[in-house]
This record gives sequence, C-alpha cells and structure tokens, in this order.
Amino acid sequence: MAPRQSKTAPKALAGRTLVVDNGAYTIKAGYASQTPNPDEDCHIIPNCIARSRDKRIYVGAQLEECRDFGEMAFRRPVEKGYLVGWEAEKEIWEQSFFYQNAKLKCDPHETNLLLTEAPNAPQPLQSNCDQIVFEEFEFASYYRCMGPTLNAYNSTFLNSSTNNAPSFPHPTTLPTECLLLIDTGYSHTTVTPLHNGRALQPALRRLDIGGKLLTNYLKELISIRHFGLMDEPYIVNEIKEKVCFVSSDFARDLDRVWKHRRPDTTAPNPLVLDYVLPDYDARQEGYARPHGASTVVGAAAAGAGERGGGAGAGVEANEDVFSLGNERFVVPELLFTPSDIGMKQAGLPQMVIQSLEALPESLRPGMMANMVVVGGNAKIPGFMERLESELRSMIPAENLLNLTQPSDPVKATWLGGAKMGGDQDRMKGILVSRDDYLENGYSWVARHFNATHGG
Repeated sequence: MAPRQSKTAPKALAGRTLVVDNGAYTIKAGYASQTPNPDEDCHIIPNCIARSRDKRIYVGAQLEECRDFGEMAFRRPVEKGYLVGWEAEKEIWEQSFFYQNAKLKCDPHETNLLLTEAPNAPQPLQSNCDQIVFEEFEFASYYRCMGPTLNAYNSTFLNSSTNNAPSFPHPTTLPTECLLLIDTGYSHTTVTPLHNGRALQPALRRLDIGGKLLTNYLKELISIRHFGLMDEPYIVNEIKEKVCFVSSDFARDLDRVWKHRRPDTTAPNPLVLDYVLPDYDARQEGYARPHGASTVVGAAAAGAGERGGGAGAGVEANEDVFSLGNERFVVPELLFTPSDIGMKQAGLPQMVIQSLEALPESLRPGMMANMVVVGGNAKIPGFMERLESELRSMIPAENLLNLTQPSDPVKATWLGGAKMGGDQDRMKGILVSRDDYLENGYSWVARHFNATHGG
C-alpha cells in the first residue's frame, strides 16, 4: 500500500480584504473587519467619469471637487447593471485604490478582493472581470459574488443551527437561513430569495426599472412642461431625490393635483411645490419651497431673508423656478406600475409574489417573515409603506409579513460583505488565489464561484 501523501498547508490569506460593492451609480468600498462601521469604514465613490462644461474631467471621487454641475456629461462603466466598460472602470479603480493619495490605497499583491456583481451576469463579462482582476491588477486573492447574497450576513439574528456549528469561531457571521432580498438600485430592481446565503435561481426576478430610468422620465416631464433639462442629468437627479415620493393612493393624489390647477381654485395644495434651480453662482444647490410662497423651505430659508407677499411674489429676477405637482409621485409610481410607460413587466409587489410562488411551499413562510429592502430607491419617502400595503393585500392573512429596511440601504450590501470578509475561516474556503487562477484558468474560477454562491 502506497504511503499517504501529506497535505500541504493552506496558503495564508493576505493581510487585508478590500470589499467593493461595484454599483452602477456609486462604488461602496472599504476594508473588511469583524465589526465594521459603515459610517467610518465604507467610502462612497461616484462610479463615473464626468466632463464639465468647461471641459474639465473628473474621475470617481474627484467629482466632489466640482462646483458647477451644469451641462455635466457622464460616462458610466456599468450599463443595465452589468460592468461592460472596463476601460473607464480601471481608471476609476486606479484613482480610488492605487494612487498615492487614495483614501483606500492598497498593494494588490498583499490584498484580497471581494467584488459584487448583479444577478445573472453574462458569463463573458464574468470571465473578463476575473482576467482583469488577476492579470492586470494582480490581486493576491479574489472572490466574486452576487451582491444580494452578502445581505444574508447582515442579520442580527442567527440560524436555528447556530449553536450546533462549532466550525466557525464567530457564529454571528453565519448567513440568515431564509431571506427575501429586494434590491432597487440605479439600473434595475431585483428580487432574490436566499437560503443559507445561497441564491435560489429559479425564483430570482428582475424589473428593468431603477433610479436611472426614473431620472430620465422626470427629465422628459420637466422638459416638456417647464424647462429644457434633457442635458442636465445631475440637476434632475437632485430634484428627484429632494421632492419625489411614492403615493399611498395614486388616483386620489392625481385628482387632488388636477383640482388644484383649476382656475377657480385658490386653496393651497401641499402636493404642489416650487423648485428653484441652482445657478452655481449664488446657489450651488436647487431647493423646494411651498407653491407661491415668499420664503424658502428648509435650510435655504436662513439666507433668503424676507420677501414680498402674494402668490409668485417670492420669485426673484434671477431665479429659474417652476412648479412640480403630479411629477413628484408619477415618476416613482413606475416601480409599481411599469405599464404607465408601456413596459410589459409586472410591478414590484407582483414580482415579489411571483418569486414567492416559484419557491417550495416549505420556504415561503420564512421568506415572507424576512423581507429586506436595500438600494437607493428604498429611501424615497412612502416607498416602504406602499410596498408593505400592497404585499399585505396579496399575501394570505394567516402568513406573517415582515418587511424591513436597513438604517442605510445604500451601504447595506457592503456591510454584509465586510462582515463576511472579516471571517478568516470562511474566506479561506471561498477565495481564489492568483496562483490557482494561473494554474487552472478562468473556467475553473467561474465554476468555483458559481458553486459557492448559487449563481
């Protein structure tokens, strides 16, 4: 009998793990630890290369230095949720992670990389990503996974099997047993059921509506009714974030705005606001105020001073101002009724139900009791209330429905990755080293990643 060959000791991990949630609008990046603090450890970096009207170029975080966003043109490496423009992305990564003055400066040869991707990313794009990470950036080790799966490591409660799992020294890093993750971001909205941190592919659903489409739709409405803002994506996105909300009763609010616009109506309508555009001279940001009011709403009021009374008396000669009524809630309504713009897709509540129905019956109660919403669109006022209300009307009364939102839905995916990356034992089992990649090739790497996260 041949002597048993001794196993070689596993290669030690690099000292640090860089977690990169590579979103279409922003990159959320920072180093992993067992107790990450999203406020201090997570850095939000604009995922774009921008050109101002004076032809100055801003790469990634350099956009914070810009003081004039008028006619700003953007080049984004992520399209429809998938990373397709590596030429631009490499420039953003180099400025963010490798330049001498970068806040997250690292030596890739001494750093592990945990990188997110959108669900159901095309295989050629995945292979291209793996090659660039190992062959151009030369990270020591690397793990690519679907972004939604990392949220399974964010839960404050544990699996029922936690107490019987001695293999992990930090049980809190075990993934939640059942989680239905709703991710509504810049490019799209996805519903991903997770079981023990693994995506259940047959029940995964995608809605091709995200923050980008909402901003473009608002651009069209404002340009048709008020000012031509088709070349002002930054300003319109700012308007969307400041004044839009999800209506709890769409037909009622639509009727209220219509009645207010009738010439025989003089009563004020809280649904209608005036919006003052920035001029990037006296005003660096636009702001909203009550329709026809003579004082500015919010923080701008302190420096505005007293103005004349009467409807429209608050409009100064150098102000570009227009009123917003049904635009405020018609735009985010697309997440619930895509048919309003002719899209042949179910709205988000119906999509959640479709995902649940595609699951085994034994998993449905657990998923209904643990639904989590992340992504920038989750911050729109009224979104959570409307989604919960519609889901309650569709789910059997005997089932528990628990719909929650993290304190910061934008950083939630990164936080889950940072917690998972802080578990050295877990990371040893899923990371692929550069030596393994060079020995086995990208096809082997793809099979390894698919086997670890269900994608």
